[in-house]
Amino acid sequence: MPRIHPHAGEQTDPGFIEAVAAILVDLDLPVDFPAEVLTEAQAAVRDLTLPDADHTDKPFVTIDPPGARDLDQALYIERDGSGFVVWYAIADVGAFVRPGGALDLEAQRRGETVYAPDHRVPLHPPAISEDAASLLPEQDRPALVWELRLDDVGELVNAHVERGLVRSRAQYDYAAAQQALDDGRADQVFELLRTVGLLRLELERERGGISLALPDQEVVVTDGRWSLAYAARLPVEQWNAEISLLTGMAAAQLMLYAEVGIVRTLPEPSRRTVTRLRRTAAALAIDWPQPMDYPDFVRTLRPDRPEHAAMMRSCASMLRGAGYLSFEGGVPEQPGHAALAATYAHATAPLRRLVDRYVGEVCLALCADRAMPQWITHRLPELPATMTAARRRVASFERAVLDLVEAGLLADRVGETFPAVVVEVEDDDARRGVVVVPEPAVEASVLGAEALPLGKSVQVRLAIADPASRRVVFELDG
Repeated sequence: MPRIHPHAGEQTDPGFIEAVAAILVDLDLPVDFPAEVLTEAQAAVRDLTLPDADHTDKPFVTIDPPGARDLDQALYIERDGSGFVVWYAIADVGAFVRPGGALDLEAQRRGETVYAPDHRVPLHPPAISEDAASLLPEQDRPALVWELRLDDVGELVNAHVERGLVRSRAQYDYAAAQQALDDGRADQVFELLRTVGLLRLELERERGGISLALPDQEVVVTDGRWSLAYAARLPVEQWNAEISLLTGMAAAQLMLYAEVGIVRTLPEPSRRTVTRLRRTAAALAIDWPQPMDYPDFVRTLRPDRPEHAAMMRSCASMLRGAGYLSFEGGVPEQPGHAALAATYAHATAPLRRLVDRYVGEVCLALCADRAMPQWITHRLPELPATMTAARRRVASFERAVLDLVEAGLLADRVGETFPAVVVEVEDDDARRGVVVVPEPAVEASVLGAEALPLGKSVQVRLAIADPASRRVVFELDG
């Protein structure tokens, strides 16, 4: 999957900058905020009322990509007898955004933050998203404070959320947190994060959830130079993600019990899809015993083996079709998320994703036993379509940027030969597919005179690398 992190403040290639700006225009992604939105944001920051509940005694920390400014989550974990209490502070966007106001309407139009390699196009003005609402270190901030009580095996026992005042003690990036753990000098919160994260991963395995460990293809900007790399998730990043998933599951349980809210869904794979994947495994000579179910099979795959990487890419097709489902006055028939083998809601990134603010406000009302705000119930029916459209635009942007950078980096190397792995073959034409080239980190189309050898290491010749059309095509060599 593509991953783009902005590197603000660096001098970057003007050709790439102009091309990325053109992609934003082509996809009708808004960049500048209207004057009335900026004015309302400034007033919201100036007139902010801090919450009464004081959680500043808890030593929260944040863990994010390097250089991040829009910090949605802060974490603190403590022992509770044989179990644990996870305190998870989520940026309180609702403290700044007035329903129906200019800020709110602009967020509805945008849906999600867009990350370009050299900057971000935020969901909310930077005065809010990168300053007053962001959980930056040593700053008092309003937050939605989740209290998640777990038993000794990591199962959720009780969940509660309220508005509260928090103060993060430190901002870590994933590499620094992982290094501290590896060196044995990590803060206690990271030791407990590892413990809880591993417990949650084991529970995921037991309930039949799956996660694919394929490396992310990402654009990297260093000293003004753009490049591509494959970035594998560090263990601490996975453990941190488990806390976010835990919170989203707790939010979904609250909303489904109360029969009002919005959840993230993914349908169960069809029998036909599983049969097709079994045929792919057989073609790749990967053993998949008949009694073994799909989640257990996925956990046997190793992304460092070419044939396994190809199989994992095929398995990624099972994760397509995710969506949002809103409901009120009843429980939806199919509210689950197949990859998680649980019900789940997006609840932990309100600075960057519109739907999370709604989920947070619904859960606040439920935990306080208050009537649901009318603006929420009025907009819930239209929210799935709003978020689906926003996600589609952002995904198109990310893919277009990667295509652009791939073509730009390879433009002067047409005719060269590269080692690669065939990771995908088209169903209706086995001569066409996709290869992964390790250096530079490129995924692109490949053509062969005969059927492509799925999952095999091959040599490919670069036939086309055109930045204008953002197109890269390889041909199977020999």
